[in-house]
Amino acid sequence: MTFADRYPLLHTPTHWAWGEMDVQFRTAAPPDELVTNIHVVGFVGDTVVLCRDERDVWLLPGGTREKDESIDACLRRELREEAGAYLTGPVRWLGAHYATSNRAAPFRDWQPHPHKAWLWCAADVALDAAPTNPDDAEQIVEVRAFPVEEAVRHARTDGEHVPELIRLAVELHRP
Repeated sequence: MTFADRYPLLHTPTHWAWGEMDVQFRTAAPPDELVTNIHVVGFVGDTVVLCRDERDVWLLPGGTREKDESIDACLRRELREEAGAYLTGPVRWLGAHYATSNRAAPFRDWQPHPHKAWLWCAADVALDAAPTNPDDAEQIVEVRAFPVEEAVRHARTDGEHVPELIRLAVELHRP
């Protein structure tokens, strides 16, 4: 049985209306130059880190890559900004949502357009500070590490595919 068979919502092509883009998840890592966003399924022991924003949405920490920023630097910065966390182990790439934007121009002028990718990974992390909440980012009001099943329930608030992404991370991060 393939990952697509086990995680059908994650692998179903869809449209993300909020970003005006058509997306398709694949386990193949995208080329560096296509990656505009990086998000992490962060594990603290057997729990999964989620961040609740001002809209009452529970999300996985991560965000938009800055101009000339490496993937690793973006991952570390976003973990700090959104979760007050840092990496404590190696990063495992899970796959990416390959996207085609329907907008006339990229979200940020240095980003690839119209094709781009949202990279997903899993890693062990430690929570040791409050989120820094930069003005131009989601405003995080709570960070918690949940047991997997509870994280899966909360993660539905950020999209039907996110629970399957968490389950994929559990399967691949600690086989």
